[in-house]
Amino acid sequence: MANNNKREHIRAPIELKVEYKKMNTFFADYTKNISKGGTFIKTERPLPVGTEFLFRLVIPVLEAPVEIKGNVVWVNEQDNISHPEVEELGMGIRFVYETDEQRQGFEGMVEKMMIESLGEHLFHKLMEKEK
Repeated sequence: MANNNKREHIRAPIELKVEYKKMNTFFADYTKNISKGGTFIKTERPLPVGTEFLFRLVIPVLEAPVEIKGNVVWVNEQDNISHPEVEELGMGIRFVYETDEQRQGFEGMVEKMMIESLGEHLFHKLMEKEK
């Protein structure tokens, strides 16, 4: 990424439980924020950059976790901090959608969570700046 401080989508500070599997071991970590395009998973055991994996987001208002595919685009490890502005160990994830319908449904859900987190007025002001 050319400019690490320029985000493609606005992010809301939302903590959600994330469950995923790595080499037959299940992990449960937490997001730090979420946007329509991706999330940051706070973990001391990040997956390598380029890893595509299926994970589940546990969203309190939903009965079942949401499964979505993600791609690791950067990591902050103990000896390799690629995004110092984040200030935590973990991995930056870009969502990978199977269909446009899946993308639209998931983006609508994320937008709703962002409105609940930021408030409707602030959300719409930030969306205007994003355009």
